Amino acid sequence: MRKIEHIGIAVKDLDTSNLLFEKLFGAPAYKQEEVASEGVKTSFFMNGPNKIELLEATNPDSPIAKFIEKKGEGIHHIAFDVKDILSEMKRLQEEGFVLLNEIPKKGADNKLVAFLHPKTTNGVLIELCQEIE
Repeated sequence: MRKIEHIGIAVKDLDTSNLLFEKLFGAPAYKQEEVASEGVKTSFFMNGPNKIELLEATNPDSPIAKFIEKKGEGIHHIAFDVKDILSEMKRLQEEGFVLLNEIPKKGADNKLVAFLHPKTTNGVLIELCQEIE
C-alpha cells in the first residue's frame, strides 16, 4: 500500500452533504458519479492532497443504505492506493485477511477496487484502489 487514497463517508442526502463539505473545504466537489452496481452516488472533494468521497445509497438494499441503517452517517471506509491490486489481494489473503470480493471490480473515480472484511481489520472497512490505465 502506497498511501491513503481517500476516506469514504456515508451520507443520507448527497445534495445536502455536498453543500456542507463545500462550505467546509471552500470548494465544490470536483467529481460526481453513480456506481449502479454498488447502488451508490458519490461526490469527491479535495482538501490539499487529501480526497474525501461522500456516498449516498440509491436503493434500500445497497451496502451504504444498510450501513446508515445500522450505524448512521459517518466514516464508512478508508481506501489505500495500491500499484497492483491482484498481487496485494493475494498477499493480504496469505496474511490471513478476508476479502469481501474475490476479484477486483470497477469502482468510482476510474479505479479497480477490492474490500477487506472489517472483522479482520479491527472493525474498519478497508478498500484497495488501483488506478485503471
